[in-house]
Amino acid sequence: MANIGIDLGTTNSLVAVVMSGKARCLLDETASPLLPSAVRYDDGSVVVGRDARDQAAAHPARTFTSVKRFMGRAPADCVADAALFRYTMDESEERFVRFAVPGRAPVTPVEVSAEVLKVLRARAIECLFGEPGGAVITVPAYFDDAQRQATKDAARIAGLEVLRLLNEPTAAAIAYGLDKREHGVFAVYDLGGGTFDVSILELNDGIFQVLATAGDTHLGGDDFDRALGEHVLTKAGLDRRDDADHRELLLAVEAAKRRLSDAEEATVTVAGATVTVTRADFDALIRPTVERTGAACRQALSDAKLTADKIDAIVLVGGSTRVPLVRTYVGALFGRAPYTDLDPDQVVALGAAMQADILTGSSQLSDDLLLLDVIPLSLGLEVMGGVVEKFIPRCSTIPFSASQSFTTHVDNQTALDLHIVQGDRELARDNRSLGRFTLRGLPLLPAGIPRIRVEFLVDADGILTVSAKEEHTGIESRIEVKPSYGLSDDEIERMLEDSIDNAETDVDVRLLIEARVEADGILTAVQKALGVDGGLLVPGEKEVIDAVVNALTAALPNDDRKRIADLAHKLDEVTAPFAQRRIERDLTLALSGRDAGEVGKQLGLKDSVARGTLDHTPGGKH
Repeated sequence: MANIGIDLGTTNSLVAVVMSGKARCLLDETASPLLPSAVRYDDGSVVVGRDARDQAAAHPARTFTSVKRFMGRAPADCVADAALFRYTMDESEERFVRFAVPGRAPVTPVEVSAEVLKVLRARAIECLFGEPGGAVITVPAYFDDAQRQATKDAARIAGLEVLRLLNEPTAAAIAYGLDKREHGVFAVYDLGGGTFDVSILELNDGIFQVLATAGDTHLGGDDFDRALGEHVLTKAGLDRRDDADHRELLLAVEAAKRRLSDAEEATVTVAGATVTVTRADFDALIRPTVERTGAACRQALSDAKLTADKIDAIVLVGGSTRVPLVRTYVGALFGRAPYTDLDPDQVVALGAAMQADILTGSSQLSDDLLLLDVIPLSLGLEVMGGVVEKFIPRCSTIPFSASQSFTTHVDNQTALDLHIVQGDRELARDNRSLGRFTLRGLPLLPAGIPRIRVEFLVDADGILTVSAKEEHTGIESRIEVKPSYGLSDDEIERMLEDSIDNAETDVDVRLLIEARVEADGILTAVQKALGVDGGLLVPGEKEVIDAVVNALTAALPNDDRKRIADLAHKLDEVTAPFAQRRIERDLTLALSGRDAGEVGKQLGLKDSVARGTLDHTPGGKH
């Protein structure tokens, strides 16, 4: 069984695999590798991907995008992001985020992400003709322990075996390094939809060593969209609008942002008002956000004890790096143009697939590739006075272990509470709380006599285990740090059972939805064509078409998927002659009054070939 690599992204997600020694992204039915990370919860069904994203304005309360911003975070930390996307959080839940969904139970970001992963898994099964062996899933380098655990929980619910969590910049370096056989020092600049990372990596004789990493898990292309959206509303003289209009605005400004990567201006139409935005306008709006990435870049260089001139190459990762200002800024910051050889949307998934293939033990890529990744934030323990005793400093190579000895502060103390935190502030209250556990049964001894050995162990996924042992008695306690904002084991087991129990029903519902969507698209196209070119119909044709249209319209609300598909196919058949007449009419109009050379140039043909073809067509028509 082949292993797969998955890039679970804020905006889009991808799955890739190594075939015949080459990594490639797996494509959907439209030949696209990108699966929009959008999920809509309908009554009794779930819609994932392009349809969910494109119809978000019509279903604002049921559609979720950019949930990666919420993974592994506490509700109190997500108020601003929830307001940005107009999500309603379940206020009764204090441990972790739950989104309210009309007519059904609230859902967590972990569950939403699991739906995206299920579709990627299904794509892999279809392309590989069987279940994948396991998956390497990428995460931002700056994801903390809670966010990493949430990602593993989502994969588990989706039925995936996680071989390893791989930092996104490291995955990108693998894709570039193994493909190019480069040696040297890379800066990997990763700006996605909702997260930013920069990592400094050294590649030498098959060893990838991350020298430093820095970033911001709440900075990305979504912030570009927000700035542009506010600008459009101001220019159009519009006030804050309802959720449906807000989703429509976000889709419109995202499309304009993409156009501005190639064009000097773009228009955004919202609520009947059209606003023209120039690239200069857009650059001015996003410059403060882009410049925020510079601080992290300088921090990473400082941690790696390097200057910008020592960097051999800069690799761009993430769709937001297509923005011209970003590329210009990165080039100026590092003093050289960044690499753009590989598609920034695909490079992380390709690197993950390479690492997954290497983990099979029979890879054609490399027999001796070694990854030396680092932990992004310091890990420590709260001690007396609320200060933090750091066990593992930031940028330490993982896997990593460290231990220290502690003692009691009062006589005859029988238990010791341990509070684990992550961050680089001096006080525990200013850092992220990862978990607590208690070592009980300490011997009745005066203060300062007991010896408690505490060990921190971070595995290759960046997941932390902490143990404590009293050395006189040998009593011991340990905890695999389960984030305060993750799902409990019982909840995960329930979701897994639900997924298995409803697998067949879920497939049937999805196929019915797909049939309805396709039929609805055909109906819309036919009705529009009849309204514009009804004069091209021949006697008796309209009655035949109307009969099939009425039958298909009546079938759509029902659950007979085969009848819907059959009628859609029938409508295609009966309208084919009408469609052919429209094409011939348009082609005649396009060629009317133009010489053969002009037509040939438009078609991209050489003059001699174009003239020869047209000269042999009676009446000068082709």
